[in-house]
Amino acid sequence: MGTPDFISRIRASAGRQLLFLPGVSAIVFDDEGRVLLGRRADTGRWSVIGGIPDPGEQPALTAVREVYEETGVRCVAERIVLVQTLKPVRYPNGDHCQFMDTTIRCRAIGGEARVNDEESLEVAWFPVDALPELPEFALFRIKQALTDEPTWFEPAATTE
Repeated sequence: MGTPDFISRIRASAGRQLLFLPGVSAIVFDDEGRVLLGRRADTGRWSVIGGIPDPGEQPALTAVREVYEETGVRCVAERIVLVQTLKPVRYPNGDHCQFMDTTIRCRAIGGEARVNDEESLEVAWFPVDALPELPEFALFRIKQALTDEPTWFEPAATTE
């Protein structure tokens, strides 16, 4: 799917400047406890599945939609794992973004893992003890999704 149309329209007037955007990451497990990952077309690196909500779309629906669009896997959202503002990123095309990410643990309920759009080069299930090289944020999200802890968030700084 790539960049959503509404972001492209914003970029037409805002240029490449920093945009603060919502993001959703989906940590999807199958019945064997494996995690679903995609190797991104833009970076060539393995990562968790994710995307940008459409205007008015709920984060859980975004997670389910993005997983299906990118991988062909059907899933259900189970719980929010964490909420975190990520460091700003600059994409190869020059777009500058910073995401407020909501990570959601999901359970696969059907479909076949496959490359289902132009955003991924590969899609595969991995045992959590045999993951490919992943960015630190992805490893942290998988680790948090495996716990029974309540939703994680960055501790607030005190104002004393």
